[in-house]
Amino acid sequence: MKSFFCSIILTISLLAARAQQSPSEFLGYPLGTRFTPHHKVVDYFRKLADGNRMVKLETYGQTYEGRPLFLAVLSTPENIARIEDIRKGNLALLEGGATKDQPVIIWLSYNVHGNEAVSTEAAMRTAHSLLTDRQELLKNAVIIIDPCLNPDGRDRYVNFYNSVHARIPDATPFSREHVEPWPGGRPNHYYFDLNRDWAWQSQVESRQRVAQYNRWMPQVHVDFHEQGVDAPYYFAPAAEPLHDAVTEWQRAFQTQIGKHNATYFDANGWLYFTKEQFDLFYPSYGDTYPTYNGAIGMTYEQGGSGRAGLAILNREGDTLRLKDRLDHHFTTGIATIEVSVAQAGKLVDEFGKFFRDARQQPVSEYKTFVVKSGGNTEKLMSLVETLRRNDIKYGFATGNSSGNGFNYFTGKTENFSIEKGDLVVSAYQPRSTMVRVLFEPVARLTDSVTYDITAWAMPYAYGLPAYAVKARLQPAVSDAPEKIVVPPAEGATYAYLAAWNSMKDVKFLAALLNRNMRVRYAEAPFTIGGKIHPAGTLIITKSGNSSLDAVPALAARMGVNVTRVPTGFVDKGADFGSDKIRFIRKPKVGVLAGDGVSSLGMGEVWHYFEEQIEYPLTVLPVAALPGSSWKDLDVLIIPDGRYEALKDKNTASRLKDWVAAGGRLIVMEDAVAQLAEGEWGIAMKKEKEDEKEEADEKAVPSPYVNLKSYANRERESVSGFIPGAIYKVHLDKTHPLAFGYPEYYYTLKQNDQLLAYFKDDGWNVGALKGDDYLTGFVGATARERLRDGLIFGVKEIGTGEVVLMTDNPLFRSFWENGKLLFGNAVFFVGQ
Repeated sequence: MKSFFCSIILTISLLAARAQQSPSEFLGYPLGTRFTPHHKVVDYFRKLADGNRMVKLETYGQTYEGRPLFLAVLSTPENIARIEDIRKGNLALLEGGATKDQPVIIWLSYNVHGNEAVSTEAAMRTAHSLLTDRQELLKNAVIIIDPCLNPDGRDRYVNFYNSVHARIPDATPFSREHVEPWPGGRPNHYYFDLNRDWAWQSQVESRQRVAQYNRWMPQVHVDFHEQGVDAPYYFAPAAEPLHDAVTEWQRAFQTQIGKHNATYFDANGWLYFTKEQFDLFYPSYGDTYPTYNGAIGMTYEQGGSGRAGLAILNREGDTLRLKDRLDHHFTTGIATIEVSVAQAGKLVDEFGKFFRDARQQPVSEYKTFVVKSGGNTEKLMSLVETLRRNDIKYGFATGNSSGNGFNYFTGKTENFSIEKGDLVVSAYQPRSTMVRVLFEPVARLTDSVTYDITAWAMPYAYGLPAYAVKARLQPAVSDAPEKIVVPPAEGATYAYLAAWNSMKDVKFLAALLNRNMRVRYAEAPFTIGGKIHPAGTLIITKSGNSSLDAVPALAARMGVNVTRVPTGFVDKGADFGSDKIRFIRKPKVGVLAGDGVSSLGMGEVWHYFEEQIEYPLTVLPVAALPGSSWKDLDVLIIPDGRYEALKDKNTASRLKDWVAAGGRLIVMEDAVAQLAEGEWGIAMKKEKEDEKEEADEKAVPSPYVNLKSYANRERESVSGFIPGAIYKVHLDKTHPLAFGYPEYYYTLKQNDQLLAYFKDDGWNVGALKGDDYLTGFVGATARERLRDGLIFGVKEIGTGEVVLMTDNPLFRSFWENGKLLFGNAVFFVGQ
């Protein structure tokens, strides 16, 4: 009887396979001859799933622009019928569940970069093949296909390309169809790189996708990409540096998959490379995040990307066609599934072992991490939210105890007190590797040639005092913190006071200003009712505010504490009517966008205003800058970029006049150096040329000094390289740009630029004093330059200010500690 039913199921499956429309049949054109709009991709997968017992579609959210995000789960009818049990059984492996009869779960992610658009075409072909001619691969596997991680970026690219390409695709590399307009299709709606957002989940697509990933926890994950048009195909094994948290099994199986991929490429005569460029270090990629969560995580890179279109000539004179790119991605996808299915039992067993070791014997040098609020519970809870999104277990100390550990802020190992409410994160948990990677004070590089930033430790990113402890501490902890928001005491109301030390406070101020409430801030500390309130404290007085009674409810809704005071007469400091209590004029803020502007930098500013503090922002096209009138703007933000308009003397002069008349200019990263080239009274720090020349005269150079090895050219080039390292910045906390901070700030440095100290005509708000390096890779010559200079400064011109930021405090929106600094620049400086 069992055999009879199996035969019926097999017959039904074969009939379903024959009935499946191919992508070409459904779309009405051969796959690989056009780029398919996202809505048609959605329609095709719905068609595949319609009445098919081997497919289950799961819609998991939508993009900022409202496009659906979904997964296609493929397996045998028997497995699909019990798919929820399979998913739960797989998750049980994290806590010691059995591996018997558990199919391997393989997740294929496509098109995280929107203009790497062949990926989604390959997803359709791969799904169809698995449901028709390659059904045998589904017997011991569940295949999860995410056809498009970035629909907004993809459609931006596809709509561009489909509107401009020649009827017969023009392969000439400089033709219009190969030159995307700004900002290109790579990023999402807010111009974020979603492939660098897996751990931080600053974007709505990432948050929704990673939540699903952590519901499934696959054993194998492939992230399909494209690179330059002249590059051969890349597949695993990955390049060094590999983080030493990557296990020997993960390394070995990457190689096994790579060798299997190579058999297909060898047979077809296709060029490929491995073990170069694409490393496994930075934790927020689509290959490293799965790897640090027990999977075999891999990136596959096809030559092409947004320049390639349907056809393009490469430097060898060959024509790279969309169909070629499609064949390659389809081939590696199927090959990866083949070798994974063949090793299904071993993959599942090793996956279970990864988490057993994590729970019982974590390889981290540090076994416990204690993070203190430092008087900033709101910032601590922001870190907790990042842990929660990554399924990392944590607790809050319920009493007082002690420990001995590495102090992130002093760099010394010392005794410390664990106090009630401190955050405690143990390495003895399933996500132990992620805990280690996110918290380790120093991530060890096995190779200095790396693809991304090399430091990101959470205590620095959030600016919170913390200790890394080598012992396994087990203080009494609670899952929930004490109540954070406390209603203000009853009584007469002259004003409400609100602290200023976190992003929630910036959002609260924005909400007050959006309601046209009058808000002030204290320029210096003051004492009232026996309590000291630091500089930056927000003051919302009865005077000028008819709806003062709404303040406590608004504060509670936004998670902010306010203090009710019955008088404006303070015990110590300036009374509330003093000119040292600054009125905050509601600023009209603009940001530049367009050619020459870093889309990533501009997007971080745009996202900050719209999604994080919900404050209006005017986006100005940079092309219109020479003819623009800024009289209606109070603040103009110039993100990272190279601006042709600033080279125009007339435009620069008009902009300077606007600042002198009271405008505020916020200039970031490379734009700072460009401004320093003009007549703004700003200078970049330079080497001491006189000392250098004198040293050169005294030195007797070797006659062989210029005889360098060609083979070592890449290694030698990194001496001036700084992909992303953490430095301690000394702050003048009496200046409004530094309000809400202690006397230091931790910056993520990605360039070797420093401003020269101001003497009499500006404010040195954030400075390096000597060598303030903490962690991350910095080349020798870059490190020598990065000392005794200015990171953040304010130049006063007339009645206005220029705020200069050589580093980006909004980097990828995960550098939480910089967001308050940026809020200070927008709302406090110049008031």
